[in-house]
Amino acid sequence: MHKRQAGFTLVEIAIVLVIIGLLLGGILKGQEMITNAKVRNLADQANAIKAAFFGFQDRYRALPGDYAAANLNIGGAAGNGDGNGLVGNGASANAERGLFWQHLAAAGFITGSYDGAATGNSLACPSTTCPTNAYGTPMVFSWGSAAAGTPRAAHELRTGRNIPVDVLAELDRKIDDGVPHTGAFQNDQYVNGTRCVAGTGTNSRWDVTRADPESNCGGVHIL
Repeated sequence: MHKRQAGFTLVEIAIVLVIIGLLLGGILKGQEMITNAKVRNLADQANAIKAAFFGFQDRYRALPGDYAAANLNIGGAAGNGDGNGLVGNGASANAERGLFWQHLAAAGFITGSYDGAATGNSLACPSTTCPTNAYGTPMVFSWGSAAAGTPRAAHELRTGRNIPVDVLAELDRKIDDGVPHTGAFQNDQYVNGTRCVAGTGTNSRWDVTRADPESNCGGVHIL
């Protein structure tokens, strides 16, 4: 007597493959939703800060951080700027970069508590002085030229470090032109600028084709 060896039918195999496909699709969709949420968070945060900047300027006819009469007109202001019309430029540059966030918070344009301590135009600002991005690293606002494709100085909101290159690429597509060296949003040349971006000028692109995508990238909003 020979026993027939049991096996899977084609229908059973097909059902298993469908289930595996659904599971993989769900995982990939979940990852996509997480990425999109991070992108929206970064975009919303930047929009809120830019709106606060222009709102402050409209109310006080001065720039946060640079406001020379902040102590007189803003309750709880930690100090005054030099009033030269540029945040983070001049003899009081370091003081103004810290006061920028403190003036905005004290005037009620942003939430949070910031001490107004002086800080350099780098991304090493402590969280007690500067707000952090969705990846937990500090943002900086200053007059400078961190944007890779625009060598002239301008007021810049730097997104901070630790942002995956695919997130920055999607953010650029959503709010600007998708090209890291052009437009109002560019890559930060001081955050692995040559690793996060391939090419130069109008031919530049966010380098999302790496086998191990660079996760320590940063961007710059030019105001």
